[in-house]
Amino acid sequence: MTELLARDRVDLAALGESVRANPALHAKAEITLVGEVLGDTDWVSGPGDDGAVLAPIPATDRVIACGEAMLPAFVRADPRAAGFAAVLTNVNDVAAMGAEPLGIVDTIVGSEVLARSALAGMREAAEMLRVPIVGGHLTIWDGEPSISAFAVGSTPRPLSVTRAAPGQALVVAAALDGDMRPDFPFFPAFEGRRDRCAGDVRLLRDLAAAGVVVAAKDISMAGLVGSLAMLLEAGRLGVAVDVDAVPTPAGVAHTRWFNCFPSFGFLLCAPAGRARECVAAFTGRGLGAAVVGTLDGSGEVRLRSGALETRVLALGRRGVTGLPPLAVSDSGVLPL
Repeated sequence: MTELLARDRVDLAALGESVRANPALHAKAEITLVGEVLGDTDWVSGPGDDGAVLAPIPATDRVIACGEAMLPAFVRADPRAAGFAAVLTNVNDVAAMGAEPLGIVDTIVGSEVLARSALAGMREAAEMLRVPIVGGHLTIWDGEPSISAFAVGSTPRPLSVTRAAPGQALVVAAALDGDMRPDFPFFPAFEGRRDRCAGDVRLLRDLAAAGVVVAAKDISMAGLVGSLAMLLEAGRLGVAVDVDAVPTPAGVAHTRWFNCFPSFGFLLCAPAGRARECVAAFTGRGLGAAVVGTLDGSGEVRLRSGALETRVLALGRRGVTGLPPLAVSDSGVLPL
């Protein structure tokens, strides 16, 4: 009874409004510029997914490439954390494609003091996640600083939004031990599990290879719902997310958790009969994981708590990023 009362106290209207008002979600519309300049996408070779699937090297594997730029305000305020996040976000993107990270390339523009701090953060993250920083570019100057990083990974079986389909279970997996940063919507959960973080991100490669997961997204600055919309928009799919089932850190309000970037947080699509295996793989490592919904063909992201439900996003023609919907082949998915 106590659990039911706690569940009923979830204010879905307020939670839905906080998601719709998330500026990081609206900023994703700027990605339409990529399509305007580079042309249409097939959602496999890029752009569109967390990483581009490249030609196989060696023949048994595919190469995944991705990149991230840090928010300038974050770089100015905490260059070491920004350097750390530059590596972390790329490794998460590689993991979301079902790949093992092979190397990081970075670019840093800023003062010597800032660059030194940023590189120290990058080194810390690279050592924790067991991925080498293989190159990059450095420009020392006293103007506006910037940090970007890029990653390459490999996988025998890429996870792809093109494989998401109605009827699949939606699983949320996240590391829940930590505290939300007061200045940025970032939930660092690695301090208490540093020796396990490298294995955590490589777990997705194992699940992809075994067919336990077929599509995934890391939860980025767009938040849980924004990242979910990006997972679903290629096929204009939908889902009703059971808010009460979402693994959530103790003491963190839903309006903050659903709109933050967790250091380890993933959305995963498990085919029929594999959801329990998927959840167990994460909980077996001390991570939070649960089935929170079932994909459907509605093209809508909805939030549900008890008997209450509200529509948060309708993907429609433009989706979230402005990239066109997937052109489905006769077999239903594009070949990988």
